[in-house]
Amino acid sequence: MPTLNPALPAILSWLDVAGIAVFALSGAALGARLRQTFVTLAFFALVTGVGGGSVRDLLIGAPVFWVNQPWVAPVCLGVALLAWFTPHRWWEGRLFVWADAAGLSAYSVLGTVKALGYGVPPVTAALMGVITGCVGGIVRDVLAGQPSILLRPELYVTASALAAGLVVAGRFVGMPDALVWSVAASAGFALRGAAIHWEIALPTYRSGGG
Repeated sequence: MPTLNPALPAILSWLDVAGIAVFALSGAALGARLRQTFVTLAFFALVTGVGGGSVRDLLIGAPVFWVNQPWVAPVCLGVALLAWFTPHRWWEGRLFVWADAAGLSAYSVLGTVKALGYGVPPVTAALMGVITGCVGGIVRDVLAGQPSILLRPELYVTASALAAGLVVAGRFVGMPDALVWSVAASAGFALRGAAIHWEIALPTYRSGGG
């Protein structure tokens, strides 16, 4: 097993691994579905896996997390290899969507906790959590010419915001960190899961003038 991030508590290190692997797989699977080369699959895996965390670190003035960690790039490349040598239908359907929901909630919690640790104000820290959870997928979709998650009404960014907001709220009221992280990740996953199961979406804008 690769060395986990020593700057994070153990539970968050494992969330970090899970989030990176799931998001990297979503990028590689999209490249496979579009019948791209392995180079493209690997690039999509890396960008999707580390994109959100990289933007977060640049914004909060932290060292970009994956540059000096020896296991992150191999995880992304290993996931790309997995997608390359397996039928892309394995990584489609509801099972993968649920795995993505787990990665989204985990990464949103992780990003918020890291931002708070760098002294970022609470509301901004929650936004850093949303960036961590969502930006990699947005970049992936833009590069692939696919409709971005930002342009779809489904509850995706909202689930990320719930998880991030609960981390901030829990810190504010002084709840134990481990409890806050678990509740926040579970709530984000539950909201995203409800959106998947019942196809819940936000209302779209309607002009008052018709």
